[in-house]
Amino acid sequence: MKTICLYFEIHQITHLKRYRFFDIGTDHYYYDDYANERSITYIAENSYMPALNALHEMILQNPGFFKVAFSLSGVGMEQLELHAPQVLSKLQELNETGQVEFLTEPYSHGLSGLINEESFKRDIEKMSDKIEQYFGKRPTVMRNSSLIYTDDIGAQVASLGYKGMLTEGAKHVLGWKSPHYVYNCSMAPGLKLLLRDVNASDDISLRFNNTSWERYPLFADSYIADIAKCPDSEQVVNIFMELTALGIAQPLSSNILEFFKALPTCAKNVGIDFATPSEVCEKFDSVGSLDVPDSLSWVDEERDTSTWLGNQMQREAFNKLYSVADRLLIAKDPALLQDWDYLQASNNFRFMTTKPSNYNIDRGIYDGPFDAFTNYMNILGDFISRVRALYGGIDNDELEQMLTTITNLGKELDLKDKEIERLQTKLSKLDPDNAAREAVKKAPAKKAPAAKKETATKKEAPAKKAAPAKKVAPKAEEPKKPAKKVTKKTANPKAE
Repeated sequence: MKTICLYFEIHQITHLKRYRFFDIGTDHYYYDDYANERSITYIAENSYMPALNALHEMILQNPGFFKVAFSLSGVGMEQLELHAPQVLSKLQELNETGQVEFLTEPYSHGLSGLINEESFKRDIEKMSDKIEQYFGKRPTVMRNSSLIYTDDIGAQVASLGYKGMLTEGAKHVLGWKSPHYVYNCSMAPGLKLLLRDVNASDDISLRFNNTSWERYPLFADSYIADIAKCPDSEQVVNIFMELTALGIAQPLSSNILEFFKALPTCAKNVGIDFATPSEVCEKFDSVGSLDVPDSLSWVDEERDTSTWLGNQMQREAFNKLYSVADRLLIAKDPALLQDWDYLQASNNFRFMTTKPSNYNIDRGIYDGPFDAFTNYMNILGDFISRVRALYGGIDNDELEQMLTTITNLGKELDLKDKEIERLQTKLSKLDPDNAAREAVKKAPAKKAPAAKKETATKKEAPAKKAAPAKKVAPKAEEPKKPAKKVTKKTANPKAE
């Protein structure tokens, strides 16, 4: 039986405002609040809410059968919290059905995985914390920004404890292989890779409403029939796209939601089921490793990172931003850290691209790539001056040495803790009687505080009775010295 793994990404651009050179040092707020509220309100009304309502209806009509997965960027969630909280409430409602899985991704929707391992780790963990806070479960499958993946990134994700990762089923990587199998990272065999079916995904997200497309109009039964025609040995068809495909890229007037609502029934009729990414990882074994030495993504024809780092302007802005990454790892200023998240977002670099593309890029307030670069660099100049002001005259080399020392000390402490735990376990095996004695010793220790309270109460009682003795003390001269000692002892505890 074949399986469909359906996944949607939810991310919202944080629009930067027009920032002049003369604003540097005087204005530390970089965002166009009006543009942010306007864009996310429009998308929520025309895409997110109608799409989520349709998916909820599909789940209720197909209990235990239809399943779907989502991932959200942290910066996108912050925008939803401000301007469209109903979207997050709806996602929580979907989560309660038990047929939805939430994946993790970098909080900033940035490119830190390509340049700074520690920043990448912090980004992922911060997002996982937020997902757990909202939906009650920590993700076990990871999805990088725009499905960016390399062998090194896979190894790092595996070291963080994730069991699976989503990426692109690009031809230049797969060669003769099919994306309809589960693979594993070549540097970390325990990390399973789920590869997006490019054609099946783009038929919906890019071509569904294209009247010049040879398969227009696309119907649910013929779409599922094509999946059913795949060889019997092929296991899973991964259909990954942005949620804005439903309502924005493909308008609601195209009947895109009606198409989706028909998919579960058509799949049942031909013996195809649905599964979440974690279920796919558990259900299917890897058929082999996938070597991806160079960066891979789901953007443009090249399926690489050239849309963000393809020209000199983009690389200069990217390298300058991450030149202060190590300083931000030890920063505690909430406003500064929030700006750090927003400035990392990959959209800021894509606005600077000079590549010809089949996909329209809405540059917002920018007239072109150079205008986007100039505005971003002005903001970055102010941001970096604020970061450097936190650490006075410490240069990068000195700061790096400090961070290395702190990191090494932390690792040594972790190793010592593990060694102590190992030796304690070994000791308990060699001397079980001693372990039992230690357990007996620990049991009454919990009651000890109560016994101390009783003793203290008993001691306090006679002290109150002895207080009148101070009045009798003047009758005899010899007891005066002890009386002073008693006074000092009773006075000290009150002073503390």
